[in-house]
Amino acid sequence: MDWISFYDFKHSVIYVNERHRDVHYRTIAEDIRDYVPPHSADVLDYGCGEATSADLVAAKAAHLALVEAAPNVRAALTARYADNPKISVLTPDEAMARPAGSFDLIVMHSVAQYLTAAELDRLLGVFRQLVKPEGVVIIGDIVPPALAAPYAALSLLRFGAENGFFWAAVGGLIRILVSDYFKLKKSHGLSHYTEAEMLARLKAAGYTAKRAERNIGHNPWRMTFTARKA
Repeated sequence: MDWISFYDFKHSVIYVNERHRDVHYRTIAEDIRDYVPPHSADVLDYGCGEATSADLVAAKAAHLALVEAAPNVRAALTARYADNPKISVLTPDEAMARPAGSFDLIVMHSVAQYLTAAELDRLLGVFRQLVKPEGVVIIGDIVPPALAAPYAALSLLRFGAENGFFWAAVGGLIRILVSDYFKLKKSHGLSHYTEAEMLARLKAAGYTAKRAERNIGHNPWRMTFTARKA
């Protein structure tokens, strides 16, 4: 099993219940929406997951392309947004084949930790080709190396307390210790970057970048970066 196949099926360790899932994606969608330019923008959300609130982003954009590698998740996205002409669902290969300068905004949130450094560098290079000269690339949920697991647990518990699923979150933290996620984390690992390391990687990929004031999503200890072509 790899990370894509793991996320291609529903697990109670990813989202402790349906409310957690829906609030999680709504929070992300609301945060991404704040980055969408006010005029007709083409937006790419790479590695979007279930994206149950993508319509909030699409409502502000001219068009939203959702990119997902997991086939079952991608099929569910296609069915969910079949009646929304402003949303399309693409495979990674289809997205990478789009013409240069296709997008005003490219977002990759909570994906970098599952990529090797070489894979991340390759995607940053592709995004630089796909984004318009004046466009923006957003890399969200970068996991710093220090205390990542305790902060993730604390963030989930606080998020649960704020949104009515605290005890379900407690149960989810217990289940994760014996889950395939924990086994995959041990065998495949997760990629971590300091702020300085991420800024250096973005600079090497041809961007001028800065850390955003706050992270996209519910974990304030992780980092989001905004980047433009240098």
